[in-house]
Amino acid sequence: MTDIFDFSPRVDDYAVMGNPISHSKSPLIHARFAQQTKQAIHYTAIHVDPGGFEQAVGNFVASGGKGLNVTVPFKQEAWALADERSERAERAGAVNTLIFKDKKIIGDNTDGIGLVRDLLENKKQEVQGQRVLVMGAGGAARGVLLPLLILQPARLLIVNRTAEKAKDLANAFADMGTVAGCGYEALAGQSFDLVINATAASLQGELPPLPEGIISDAGACYDMMYGSEPTVFMTWCQQQGADEVFDGLGMLVEQAAESFYLWRGVRPHTNEVIKSLRQDIK
Repeated sequence: MTDIFDFSPRVDDYAVMGNPISHSKSPLIHARFAQQTKQAIHYTAIHVDPGGFEQAVGNFVASGGKGLNVTVPFKQEAWALADERSERAERAGAVNTLIFKDKKIIGDNTDGIGLVRDLLENKKQEVQGQRVLVMGAGGAARGVLLPLLILQPARLLIVNRTAEKAKDLANAFADMGTVAGCGYEALAGQSFDLVINATAASLQGELPPLPEGIISDAGACYDMMYGSEPTVFMTWCQQQGADEVFDGLGMLVEQAAESFYLWRGVRPHTNEVIKSLRQDIK
């Protein structure tokens, strides 16, 4: 006789949407979070064609999906699609986490808090009172400015090949602290305690036109990109005498942990996941 009672826990569906998406580490990260916290979830990666994001989200919700991560190139579309947005998503102008609750789509952005947690908790780096340089004025930079400025650096300078973009971005966050923007040529003679690369130059093996001498004594550098080997930017920072040089793998895991917490109400431990992922990519 078949048992009519099913006492197995309900498995909730989550996913990451992007294009391309096959390289994504998110399914692996969230599987490890679920195992660690004993949460019954199933997490997949979904390739979405250009122009198909809204329909893909609708299909996912209709099938009972509980939440989504969103990566390039759909973060701005996710922002527009959300019925409600957190302050950090509002200020970032982009959403990387969607929560489906009470027939509403709630948008959040966990990139900035992921960076900050990695810096403060994993890397033991100070931000408060420090001179911070953020390279780039695109979505990656915009997504991390609010959490960085909340930590009250002495000053935060945004540098970009197109100086006006950096200045416009700085103006958008001027109410949050001492923040300014400039082009690379204006960096000569300045030095910073923390240099953050929020450009995609590392993906192409390129180095933005940084002048020598911008890293202070005991200064640190952070590249949001990561790989099996140090990026061109990281190598340059080491050659410049940076005290500490980091890649973005910890940020990737920490932003995922924040999404997991928003969905499940449980905050996973990240140290072991970062270590195991580091071994995987090597």
